[in-house]
Amino acid sequence: MDGMGKKRKHESTDAAEEAVDTSKPTAEFEPNGGRKWTLSVALPGSVVGNAQSRELQALLAGQIARALAVFCVDEVVIFDDGQFQKTGNTPVNGENPNGEDDLQQRKSYTGYTNPNYFLAHILSYLECPPCLRKLLFPMHPDLQHAGMLPSLDMPHHLKKTQWCQYREGVTKSDDTGHPGRKNGVPKRDMRRTQTLVDTGLSQNVYVEPNISAKTRVTVKFKDQERRRQEHCDTLEAMPVAPSVPREEEGYYWGYSVRAAGSLSAVLTECPFDGGYDLTFGTSERGIPMSDLEKPGPDGEGVPAFNHMMVVFGGVAGLEIAVKADKELQELGVMTPETLFDYWINLVPGQGSRTIRTEEAVWLGLMGLKNIALTNGRS
Repeated sequence: MDGMGKKRKHESTDAAEEAVDTSKPTAEFEPNGGRKWTLSVALPGSVVGNAQSRELQALLAGQIARALAVFCVDEVVIFDDGQFQKTGNTPVNGENPNGEDDLQQRKSYTGYTNPNYFLAHILSYLECPPCLRKLLFPMHPDLQHAGMLPSLDMPHHLKKTQWCQYREGVTKSDDTGHPGRKNGVPKRDMRRTQTLVDTGLSQNVYVEPNISAKTRVTVKFKDQERRRQEHCDTLEAMPVAPSVPREEEGYYWGYSVRAAGSLSAVLTECPFDGGYDLTFGTSERGIPMSDLEKPGPDGEGVPAFNHMMVVFGGVAGLEIAVKADKELQELGVMTPETLFDYWINLVPGQGSRTIRTEEAVWLGLMGLKNIALTNGRS
């Protein structure tokens, strides 16, 4: 009997293993209703300046981008913490010391001459759907190691055969490809009020109104367009705000990238109405992150929020960013903990003397994920 029982156990285990196909990812994002709240992250671009090579700089930026994607971050802010020392010939923040035009200045930027721009550039590139990158990102020294960067595989990184009511696209000039022209209709009869959008689909997609070429847009298809997709050459859509997929259906639709000239600008230049109403600063001198689960002096825990911000420091921490911020110095702010609702230590009793920023981003977002999911106002 024991032998028969063991045999049946092995047979059932083998059957279960055969039923599970692990050759392809199965953890696809499933929207579960509109989401109004947002999660933002801020960190200094100086973190890439310590990498010893351009390859390592690219890989570091890729690690950060992966964390943003995995934990559904809606906005990332790259701020200047004063650790980047520009040289006399290095253009920074739009300055033009040699009379070069802005395009030439941007072409000269690298991870060593302007790490803030470099990190923002790489994060923007990775957030863009792969099928649109060649249209939006021309050849640039910052992208010479793009082949080493990891895939983010976010919900809006759709393949040609995948259907979603929303899609990212890039507007194109309608010199060819309009259905009227394909059927022999003269150019003067083309619908001039519509714009051709490359969305990665086999069909041409048109939206109203006219939008200048090479503009990234988010489009929303009508329900009936899915039924027409297989047997039509064109599809109709409407342009919507990038936040609409998240607000209407609950899709995670990537992150926006914002540059800030200082630590204070991270908070004061918030693009959301009402600003950030829940902020976290990270430091080894903060309270243990586990204490957030305990009620405060008033008996309440972490409050509900609309827009949550988590700020990470660079090699020297957020303290050095405060000292480099002229506005904060004029206001008499000497310590960073006064800027945030919570000043937290991500790893109390850490075994290593330092925690790298790219590691802190993963640790912080993992520790705060439950707070974001349970305290965000829908």
